[in-house]
Amino acid sequence: MSTAAEHPRLRLDDLIHQPVRFYIMAALAGAESLDFKDLRDAIQVSDSVLSKQLAVLEKAGYIKIRKGFAGKMPRTSASVTAAGRKAWDGHLQTLRDIAGG
Repeated sequence: MSTAAEHPRLRLDDLIHQPVRFYIMAALAGAESLDFKDLRDAIQVSDSVLSKQLAVLEKAGYIKIRKGFAGKMPRTSASVTAAGRKAWDGHLQTLRDIAGG
């Protein structure tokens, strides 16, 4: 009796697969870090949507949030962690496996 191979969709990362989080990870994967404003403008979402999705990714350990000041102005930036990079790369590979299979 043969066992069917696991379908690649079962390897998709549910945290990353959600569209806004996917866009966030894609934007951050291509940069060392991005300011909140630049990330918001790049993926065209509201401040509240971006804040909520960044919090989900940070809780998962996929991104790091840094808060500071540029002069007197508060500044928030985000970057991908090593765990986030591994999850992102795995998710992309799974998408390729699905598209190619």
